[in-house]
Amino acid sequence: MFVISPQRAPGGFPVVGIIGGGQLARMCQPPAVGLSITLSVFAESADSSAALVIPSSPVGNHADIEAVRAFAGECDVVTFDHEHVPAEVLSALEADGVVLHPSPAALVFAQDKLAMRRRLTAIGVPCPRWAQVRDAASLQAFGDEVGWPVIVKTPKGGYDGKGVRVVGSPQEVADWLADAARDVAQRDVVPGGGPLVDGLLAEQKVDFVRELALLVVRSPSGQAGAWPVVETVQTDGICTQVLAPAPELDPHLAALATQAGLRIAGELGVTGVMAVELFEVTDPRTGDPAYLVNELAMRPHNSGHWSIDGAVTSQFEQHLRAVLDLPLGDTSPRARWTVMGNVLGGDHPQLYPAYRHLMARDPGLKIHLYGKGVRPGRKLGHVNVSGGDLEDLRARANHASDYLQGVITE
Repeated sequence: MFVISPQRAPGGFPVVGIIGGGQLARMCQPPAVGLSITLSVFAESADSSAALVIPSSPVGNHADIEAVRAFAGECDVVTFDHEHVPAEVLSALEADGVVLHPSPAALVFAQDKLAMRRRLTAIGVPCPRWAQVRDAASLQAFGDEVGWPVIVKTPKGGYDGKGVRVVGSPQEVADWLADAARDVAQRDVVPGGGPLVDGLLAEQKVDFVRELALLVVRSPSGQAGAWPVVETVQTDGICTQVLAPAPELDPHLAALATQAGLRIAGELGVTGVMAVELFEVTDPRTGDPAYLVNELAMRPHNSGHWSIDGAVTSQFEQHLRAVLDLPLGDTSPRARWTVMGNVLGGDHPQLYPAYRHLMARDPGLKIHLYGKGVRPGRKLGHVNVSGGDLEDLRARANHASDYLQGVITE
């Protein structure tokens, strides 16, 4: 969550505070310096990713209403590093007159997957077949209709494969169904009078060609833009590589997906950067390439990290521009291809010693680490390489990611 305070900064330049100092906030620091924007982080801990590089980093909890209100009370605009800020905190900020980008009315579609599916379906955006299920019988009926296995998701709180299961029967999510039933039963004691989770989201398991992603941006004044559609490579539910732009993507499909992303941002009133995760599929009626929308994220996103080195304007600079309602930057690629490789935690507790080998072996490689402690499978950073030979770039990104993780040693 980012907070902006133009009138309090020297020379009239904005001060941007960040509630929840993760790696996305950290990566806003370089473009903020270039724009003369001062960042201040309301971080979960003193050693959080952003707090390590942003001098003003008071520690607090984004669920603590009074602490957030006190922080935001010194600011003019608030935006988000993640989707997990509770609704009651957002309501308190609105009541205090804090301007939020995106607004809670838009953010709900990134916080609640059931709300997202309802809204996208209502405005005619192609999605997987889905249903809200509250018990084993309704899930059984949905699975029998669309075919097993099916995807079951918790409506709130999931990320990087968490909160998602591929199941062949209702028994495989019996614990989730029990939790949802308990929340519904306790609706009278939940703040706001509603259940914490009103059932689960069940979706048809899509037979897709590949996974794609599109980043769009929209400012409060309505200016909008988009980066090229990219291909995301997933391993065990985690994005491990991004190819920008998506190779051999049908131009008509790319145009349709981009138009859909911009329309979603406009219909939902999104301001700032929004990621649209997509499935490329084959239209069963015509055999033509088509798409289905999988997820939305209303913030800078892992699928856009390639833009730091591969686009004229990165998603992080663009997000700052958008929430300040500054004119947006050029989203054009700088090279024919850029490949981003995620760096996951592995066998090397110290990553810095790997720099000498990687920088000597590949001077064109760009390494971005997030200052996190090493833990197996944890996202620690990413690498970018750009150029004209896609397969060479993929090999170089794979080597760097694997070397940093300790999968290879040369």
